[in-house]
Amino acid sequence: MTTPQTTATDVNQPTLQPAAPTGRRLSLPVLLLVIAGALALTSLVRLITGADGITNVSQMSTALQLAVPIGLAGLGGLWAERAGVVNIGLEGMMILGTWFGAWAGFQWGPWTGVLVGIIGGALGGLLHAVVTVTFNVNHIVSGVAINILALGATRYLAPLAFEGEPGGSAKQSPAVDSLGHFTVPGLSDALSDLNDKGWFLVSDIAGLLGGLVTNVSWLTLIAVALVPATWWILWRTPFGLRLRSCGENPVAAESLGVNVYKYKYLAVIISGGLAGLGGVFLSLVANPFYLEGQTSGRGYIGLAAMIFGNWMPGGLAIGAGLFGYTDSLNLRGGAANVHALLLLGALLLLAGAIWFAVRKAYVKAVVTVAVGALVFAWYAGTDEVPNQVVSATPYVVTLVVLALSAQRLRMPKADGLPYRKGQGK
Repeated sequence: MTTPQTTATDVNQPTLQPAAPTGRRLSLPVLLLVIAGALALTSLVRLITGADGITNVSQMSTALQLAVPIGLAGLGGLWAERAGVVNIGLEGMMILGTWFGAWAGFQWGPWTGVLVGIIGGALGGLLHAVVTVTFNVNHIVSGVAINILALGATRYLAPLAFEGEPGGSAKQSPAVDSLGHFTVPGLSDALSDLNDKGWFLVSDIAGLLGGLVTNVSWLTLIAVALVPATWWILWRTPFGLRLRSCGENPVAAESLGVNVYKYKYLAVIISGGLAGLGGVFLSLVANPFYLEGQTSGRGYIGLAAMIFGNWMPGGLAIGAGLFGYTDSLNLRGGAANVHALLLLGALLLLAGAIWFAVRKAYVKAVVTVAVGALVFAWYAGTDEVPNQVVSATPYVVTLVVLALSAQRLRMPKADGLPYRKGQGK
């Protein structure tokens, strides 16, 4: 009788397969059902309150424009953290993208500005990689330092580059030529007409789709395409597997011949480039010029969108869309729309309470019902909300969403941990 031979490779050889996430992940059909339910509730609220602006084409188009820089910053954070490097410096890399994009766009044209803005953000990413990967400085400290350094550098460079130019000043660049926009002929008008009908759910879906095909920048199209491209590269290619292994178990990756330093460097540089592209969007598309303070914390909100999306591109895109939508309320009928959304919030909290009750989490169900009752009382007892509440809505939604989604999150296991070559020997 022979016994199976066990080799040292069988016992000790680690694999590059990242650990499976803990907890339950929503399947695509369930996720689509949740989105459809949220749209149905939104449509019901629109009919009850008469706030047609919450789902019209203009609102959705503005929301998409505001979501793009947040999504690009979030994608940048995703690339870095999947390789094990926390990138708090996304805000600073976006700032570099806004300045370099507007400066080069003013000098040599908008598409050159796009390229130079990406390079500017990538330089910030390179600095972050040198400090964190090579010198093992704490990732949070490095990121905060880059944010401060980027702000100081652009404040120093802006007067040198823009003062004395027509339309320029110490805090603003001259106007940059447009990258161009496109509208899908026929389809845009048809969806707009359908949205104007005011029908339940159908008109709301038409408004959502209409915002995706009306007056869309070419850079928006590129940004949207980067979401599935990121998913395919990181989850369907050997390169992506090696990169993700560096964020899960760099010692195991190194033992199988992966150059962990190289992949971390590449990931953080790409991260900076994507954040820089988000900055370019702000200074070339959202506004055709650089303006000091233009990012307004979008790098941090992008990081929140990445966490909300559980370090996955699809979830990140949904989070960016949510934050972009709430931000758009500031620009289009803010007070009336936010007041209507109080009713939506109360209904969503009621649905959450029912979900907790079904799962026998009775304490959470009672607390959720109580909060929902307070929100409904606020809606029923007022005709509008103060402008200060409208301005704070994107940030409040960011905090609430992160708090509610915290229990299902699983970050890469080695995210933010120091690593030295050969430490597993």
